[in-house]
Amino acid sequence: MNKQDYYNEFFDLGQQKINFSFFELHFPDDDPVYTLKKVMEELDFSGLLACYSNKGRTGYNPIMMFAVVTYANMRGVRAVDRIVELCERDLAFIWLTKGQKPKRDAFYEFKNKKLTGEVLDELNYQFMRRLGKEGLITLKELFIDGTKIEANAGRYTFVWRGSINYHLAGLLDTIDALYTKYNTLLHENGYAPKYDLGNAQMFIIEGMEKVRRVIAENRKRKLTKHKKLSNNTVIEIDSCSPLEILKLQKNLMLIAEGEGIPFVHSKGKRKSEIQRQYEELEECGKRLMGYKECFEVMGTERNSYSKTDLEATFMRMKEDHMLNGQLKPVYNVQIAVENYFIIHGYISNDRTDYNTLIPVLEKHKKVFSDRLEEVTADSGYCSEKNLLYLKQNGIASYIKLQDHEKRKTRAYKEDISKYYNMRTELFEDEQYYLCHDGRELWGHQRKRKLPAVQLPQYRKSV
Repeated sequence: MNKQDYYNEFFDLGQQKINFSFFELHFPDDDPVYTLKKVMEELDFSGLLACYSNKGRTGYNPIMMFAVVTYANMRGVRAVDRIVELCERDLAFIWLTKGQKPKRDAFYEFKNKKLTGEVLDELNYQFMRRLGKEGLITLKELFIDGTKIEANAGRYTFVWRGSINYHLAGLLDTIDALYTKYNTLLHENGYAPKYDLGNAQMFIIEGMEKVRRVIAENRKRKLTKHKKLSNNTVIEIDSCSPLEILKLQKNLMLIAEGEGIPFVHSKGKRKSEIQRQYEELEECGKRLMGYKECFEVMGTERNSYSKTDLEATFMRMKEDHMLNGQLKPVYNVQIAVENYFIIHGYISNDRTDYNTLIPVLEKHKKVFSDRLEEVTADSGYCSEKNLLYLKQNGIASYIKLQDHEKRKTRAYKEDISKYYNMRTELFEDEQYYLCHDGRELWGHQRKRKLPAVQLPQYRKSV
C-alpha cells in the first residue's frame, strides 16, 4: 500500500456509530478517543512510515496501530493480550481499528521493531509543540526530578567491581607462578636454545598495586574487626594480556610436538608437565578474558551490574521491605515536567542525580533550541559542574543547595570562618571579603579539572 494511503484510510471521517442489524450502539461524544484522533491528524508520521516498505503484503495500518497503543495507555492498559481482547470487544477500540482484529504478534512486532525510541520521541515532541501553540506550556522552564525503578532482573545476580578486583589479584599471582614454572621448564630441559625460546616476562596491569594495598589493609582490619575499605579501583585489562598467555600455550604445544609428547585426556593416564602447564594457562586465560568482559560491561561510571540485565545497577531504594538496606538492580529514571505535562524522560544507570541534569538539558536544547530560561530541582542536582553549566548557558537556577538547612542554623551563621558571614567590599571593580579581624581576603585562581574557582586569600590591609 502507498504510504499516503495510510493517512487517507485512517483519518477518513468515517461514522461514529456502528449499526448492527438488531440494534444501534454508540459512545459519548466527549469520549477521549475523538480527542486522540483529532490530535493525531496534525502529527507527521513520516518517521514511523519510513520503517515500512511498499513491497510485499500489506499489513495493518501503522498509524492505526499507534492510535490503538496510545489509547490503551490512556486507559492504563499495557499488556498486549489485553489490548488484543479490547480490539475485539471494546467499542472505542473497534472504532479505531474499523473492525479489524490485530493479533498479539502484530502488536509485538510493531512495539519492538517499528515503534523505536527515536520515532516515539519525535511524535512526542510534535505533541509538545502543539501544546505550546495552545498556550498550555511555554518550554521555557523545567521542573526536574527522578526516582529509582526496579529492573526486571534477578535480585541476586550481582557482579561487583570490588569482588572482581579481589579475584583478579589472586589470578595474577597464579599466572605469575605459572610464568616462573614455564621459565624453569625451558632452562632445566634445554628447550630454550633448542627451540629458540626466550624467558617469559609477566605482563603488568595498571592499578593493581593500589588494589593489592587495599586487600592487605582489609585483612588487617578484619583481625581488628574494623570496617573494610572499598576496593573499587577502575582496572582496564588490555587485549595484549590474554595474547601473552596464548603465546606461551603455542610455545608449549611446539615443544610437545617436537619432543613427541602426546596430550592425554582419558582416565588412568598421567599427564605430562607440559600438558599440565598448558591446561593451567588455558584456564587462567579464560578467567582473565571473563574479568575483562565484566569490566567492559561495567564501564568506568559504576561499580556493579546484573547478570540478567547488563544495564541495571545495584542501588538502595526508598522502599526497603526487609529494612536492611538491601541493594536491588534498578534504573534511575528522570522526568522533566512543565504545567503537569512530561516534556522529557531520561533513563540512567547512575546511582546519583548529579550526572543526569546536563543530559536532560542538552536533550531539550537539541529539540527546542535555546528556549529554556529556568530550571527547578532539588538538592540532589546541586553540584559545581551543574551550576557552572547553567551559568554558562544563561539559565536561571532554582536548585536547593545541599547545605541549605545547615546554613539556617545559628551555629553556622555565627561561624566567622565561613566567607558567607563576611562583609564584601569593592576595589577597582574587584570584590574582596573582610574577615572578622578586618583583614582583606582576595580571590585567586587554582587549576583544577573543573573550571577555575575563586578561593579566598589573606592579605594585610594597607
